[in-house]
Amino acid sequence: MTHDLVAALRPLLTAEASAEAHAFGSEPGDLEQAVWLRLLERLETDGPPSDPPGWLRKAVRAEARRSRRTTRLERPYGDEPADDLRPGPEQHALTAARYRAVRDAVRRLPGRCPRLMEALLSPRDLTYREIAGELGISQGSLGPERSRCLGCLRRLLTPEVAPCEARG
Repeated sequence: MTHDLVAALRPLLTAEASAEAHAFGSEPGDLEQAVWLRLLERLETDGPPSDPPGWLRKAVRAEARRSRRTTRLERPYGDEPADDLRPGPEQHALTAARYRAVRDAVRRLPGRCPRLMEALLSPRDLTYREIAGELGISQGSLGPERSRCLGCLRRLLTPEVAPCEARG
């Protein structure tokens, strides 16, 4: 019964929702969804309407008016939200993904580059002398070695990291 009613009303609802939505400045799909929900609620409480096409036209117009009232009452922010200094969950997720990408790329570096980069990225904030001692290389060769490793890391990350946007 419900399936037959839905199948019979679908073309009428599509046409009515399209006409009303554009007149009231809302989306036809949103209007259709609201009316289908209303029909399901009605079927649970009162059963099917006695005049389904008439009920559907009235429901579409009522939902369109409700949508227009809601749209009139809603106002967009004039500016960004007030607390934009603290990063949100999206920013935390993106930052964590970037750190993972860098750490994974560091592990794929050739030679002693992974150990050198791990020492440079260490939270212990090691000096060049300490890093050279840990790696068993001279302090003077640390700078050129670091430059080569950073070049390799840059090449590894280029396809994974989107370029920075130009700022005007």
